[in-house]
Amino acid sequence: MPFFERRIGFEYKGDIDLVTEADRASEELIVSRIRAEWPHHDIVGEEGTRDIHGGDFRWYVDPLDGTTNFAHGYPVFCVSMGLELDGNLILGVVYDPTRDELFAAEKGSGATLNAKPIHVSSTTTLAESILGTGFPSFKRHKNPNIHFYHQITLRSHGIRRAGSAALDLANVASGRFDGYWEFNLNPWDTAAGVLLVQEAGGTVTRFDGSPFDIDSKETLASNSLIHEEVLQNFREIFAGRGLEQLPPVIRK
Repeated sequence: MPFFERRIGFEYKGDIDLVTEADRASEELIVSRIRAEWPHHDIVGEEGTRDIHGGDFRWYVDPLDGTTNFAHGYPVFCVSMGLELDGNLILGVVYDPTRDELFAAEKGSGATLNAKPIHVSSTTTLAESILGTGFPSFKRHKNPNIHFYHQITLRSHGIRRAGSAALDLANVASGRFDGYWEFNLNPWDTAAGVLLVQEAGGTVTRFDGSPFDIDSKETLASNSLIHEEVLQNFREIFAGRGLEQLPPVIRK
């Protein structure tokens, strides 16, 4: 938060993708703590940490999910950490420092927000649902999600694009969103949030309904109750059937 309050500068690591001093400092701190406690655990961090030597445990660390928001002074960002054991997610933590909200989940033990149990929403239809989604901060012209955003926003109660995949998944787990989808996420984006959703009673799959895995490039999470309806809409969109057209722009 001191970094955020100082409105530190940032630099680009791709066409538009950026990194701040806070990203690096956060990852260095997290990695040093993990290494001190569990020196034989593998670690994969967004900002370059690749400490992989074939251990049974593997951490996925996103030291600042929502960097673009952070760099522009928009207070929607978090720290996300997920832990795998033999390829299975067993622990997830998402911390939102602006609201002092700590989401946590342990395999088989449910999910919590600030130590209180959370559960997915009870909304049963897409038309009554609010969902989240996301767009890449670079190469947006190569991402098909604008087509899905257009169609789903007309078939739901609304779509939100907050800019932090981990927080979006946490919002599904806590019932603030009824669903969430995004293309081309990385393991450090999803590891913690996916377990949060699952332990809160939700469902996470690929866009065709097949099982989600940590390397999936399609992430669809829901409260379980609307999942099949969302999948059916995705099938229609992929097939180009029943699509709503954009209205004409008329200037008076």
